[in-house]
Amino acid sequence: MMVFGRRTIVTRLAAAASIALAAASAAAQQFSADLVRTGGGATAAGHLRVSGEKARIEAPAVPDGFFLVDATKPTAYFVRPQARVFMDSRQSSPLTRTFVTVDPDDPCRQWLMMAQLAAEKQPETWRCGRDGEEMIGGRNTEVYRVEAGSGLGFVGWVDRERRFPLRIKTADGVMISADHVRDEPQPAQSFEIPAGARKFDPQALIRRIQQSDVRVAPPAAE
Repeated sequence: MMVFGRRTIVTRLAAAASIALAAASAAAQQFSADLVRTGGGATAAGHLRVSGEKARIEAPAVPDGFFLVDATKPTAYFVRPQARVFMDSRQSSPLTRTFVTVDPDDPCRQWLMMAQLAAEKQPETWRCGRDGEEMIGGRNTEVYRVEAGSGLGFVGWVDRERRFPLRIKTADGVMISADHVRDEPQPAQSFEIPAGARKFDPQALIRRIQQSDVRVAPPAAE
């Protein structure tokens, strides 16, 4: 039977509390950043907000909406608040497959889940592994290389403390970086689907049109 003195018990409790606090802090990580695309010149690629496991991505190409991502469920939605609708993002943006909260020791797991969510099936090929370390903006990052079919491979630089990639380089050489990262509280409502919004299924609409009388049949071959 082991017997611990009072000082030992206090020390162990303090250590356990520190570990729990660190874990809670990591899980509740909150920050925002500007997304910048480089490759033929630097251009704005959007704005990023992160709170815990959730990410919100606003892109200039879709000014009437934003993407909400949760890699732990996993889910990825495109939300149009003015129209009060949201839909599965699928392959609408590669940002939702890569800029997600990850386990810094195994980001491959979350990236694979997001790839499966977007493609609705297992990728034909998928290899993901660590490829060293690199400093980015004074932050130490873990470099991971993903090889996937259909040109979906990429390289990711993961900030261990923030549990989030600071940079993604796609198979075609385009680099997207999270610049001017600001560690600051994020409004909880920024990561919620607006009340009263309904889910819209564009594929269901296409199927209804194809089955309706307004569908124009192709001309008969002569």
